[in-house]
Order: sequence, then structure tokens, then C-alpha cells
Amino acid sequence: MAEQLVAIGETEGKGRGIFARKPIKAQTVIETSPVIVMSGEDRKLLDKTLLHDYIFEWQPGGAEMCCMALGLIPIYNHSYRSNCEYFMNYDDNTMYVQAVRDIKKGEELTINYNGEWNEKKKVWFDVK
Repeated sequence: MAEQLVAIGETEGKGRGIFARKPIKAQTVIETSPVIVMSGEDRKLLDKTLLHDYIFEWQPGGAEMCCMALGLIPIYNHSYRSNCEYFMNYDDNTMYVQAVRDIKKGEELTINYNGEWNEKKKVWFDVK
């Protein structure tokens, strides 16, 4: 269960983040979360709010659709060299986060907001 593996903490310059409460082995599913799927019209509205930073593209309906993950998934910070990756399950409207390598106790868990853990494409807040 996510509560046993991770805890919310503060990250220098980023605000809240997710941290390992104990060592986590590679390939461990850390959290599975239901999502709320929203239309392209909803996304246009959300993109004008702070929630823009916490939603994910929901691809089966096209890149214009989005979802809001419940649970801790929206709090994972971004890294281009993340130690976790997130996956979408479109059949049951869930997302899950899985470790891509061993993670030490106390280490911050990160995901790459591009979708793939090692994708180097700049995300919206790094594009100048």
C-alpha cells in the first residue's frame, strides 16, 4: 500500500514531494490510483487554473482529454532522470506508479512528466 512505502515531505524549491519510507526495489508498484477523466472542453478550463500542473493527458480520447489522478500521484515531482514511471490503465480508469530502479529510504520519488521515465523533452515549466 502506498501509505506504507511512501510519505509526503518538503522538497527544496519544489514544495511537497513523495519520499520513500523504506527501501523500494525496482519494478515495485508503489501506488495505483483511480482517475477522473475529463473532456477537452474541461481541459481548456483547467489549463487556466493551478490544476493545470496536476492533470495528465488521457490519450485514448486524443491528447485534448485529461485526467486527474486521485491519491498521491499528482504530488510526485518531475525529473528528467526519474526513479519511477507512471502508467495509464484506460480500461479501468486508473494510473499506477512503478519504480524503475532500486530506491533508498528517504529518497524522493520522481516521475518524468513527459510520460517515459528517461524522456529528455523539456516540459512546460522548463520551456523558455
